[in-house]
Amino acid sequence: MRPWAAIALGAVLASACAAPPARIDSRALPNAAPERAERFIIAAVDNPPADLITRAGSTPRGYEAVAAYGPGASARKVMRALEDDYGLREVNAWPIEPLHIHCAVLRLPDGADRAALLETLSRDKRVRLAQPLQTFATRSAGYDDPYLELQRGFWQMRVDEAHPWSRGEGVRVAIIDTGVDTEHPDLARSIAGTANFVDSDARQFRSDRHGTEVAGVIAAVANNHAGIVGIAPEARLLVFKACWQARADADAASCNSFTLARALVAAFDAHAQVVNLSLAGPEDPLLTGLIREGLRRGILFVGAASSQTADGQQGLLHKAGVIEVRSSEAPSAGGFALSAPGREIVTLLPGGHYDFASGDSIATAQVTGVVALLLEKNHALTTAAALKLLRDTSAPADAARGDSGHVDACAAIVALMGRGTCMDADPDSRLAEKSGILGTLH
Repeated sequence: MRPWAAIALGAVLASACAAPPARIDSRALPNAAPERAERFIIAAVDNPPADLITRAGSTPRGYEAVAAYGPGASARKVMRALEDDYGLREVNAWPIEPLHIHCAVLRLPDGADRAALLETLSRDKRVRLAQPLQTFATRSAGYDDPYLELQRGFWQMRVDEAHPWSRGEGVRVAIIDTGVDTEHPDLARSIAGTANFVDSDARQFRSDRHGTEVAGVIAAVANNHAGIVGIAPEARLLVFKACWQARADADAASCNSFTLARALVAAFDAHAQVVNLSLAGPEDPLLTGLIREGLRRGILFVGAASSQTADGQQGLLHKAGVIEVRSSEAPSAGGFALSAPGREIVTLLPGGHYDFASGDSIATAQVTGVVALLLEKNHALTTAAALKLLRDTSAPADAARGDSGHVDACAAIVALMGRGTCMDADPDSRLAEKSGILGTLH
């Protein structure tokens, strides 16, 4: 086993539209005040490629003949008719090539009953999709006590024993979350590209906490004489900001259907191999359709386990076929979700700092990192195969430790390769040896 010191110290992307979309006006969308999302809906109409016009002057780039996917004349005409017929006002719109639809965020007329209007739209033969503009939230346990105890996930999942076989080299991991401190000394070398679907505030992008924590768990740089080592330290991160931070000193953040949809399509365009979704929310037809299209393309999705809704239904990620993850310390861990350590995991904070973070979001990031390790060895790994492999090789529950079982990175890699062995050393004994790291955090 490598000494701790050897381990721990060790692109502008395409947007959701083929043609450059209109800049999102944060004042026009309910980004800063998620509760206002109830005044908006999302509607989509057919936008077949055959309807697209390819002629001089047809795009914002100027007088050139292009065949880029954009809103066709018939799609624009139908959307305008829907606005007129139902008193709606378009706030923003974008074509979604993978689903062959033209999608718009529409403001409801004053006094309108959103549920009744959506029911009427769903019966309109011109409409492919009609749904609320829904709000999503990142998953975090909210601990704010620094250095409560040493990071456990790396050692409990035997990542150190998996690294001789794989470090996730070259695997493209999309993080759909808040922004990330792309200048953090323990992360900068891992960033392959970024895009912001919330606003144009570059400083806030680099100051966002939740995305920085998630990115650090997945791919903090190894052997750079600073901080920690990520689960997949040689992976390449694609950071798509679709969520906005609620407060400067807290991890809590919110997203909506619009920002998440644009980020998902950007992940497709950037050829992401695995997408981390450390968030939870209701079933969403648009996002479900995009995730299923991504699965069809061979992209793997890892997300925070969704709680049941009030009517007993599972949320977005479970419905869409995402690999769900919950903290192994959670009392309800088990069932359909994988488990990973999620309590007091040391990771990155903006400004070059480090701290402990807890929650399903962090557990999700750890499994995303393990999936990246697997993808380095087998680029064709499917969601079903990855889920079975991780479940079959997971460490058993340990009631004495309050652990309901968790993903075992080394066992999964060895099983995938069909050769090699993992050491049998007790992870807790290795944790005790590393307690000196507490003095290096700041």
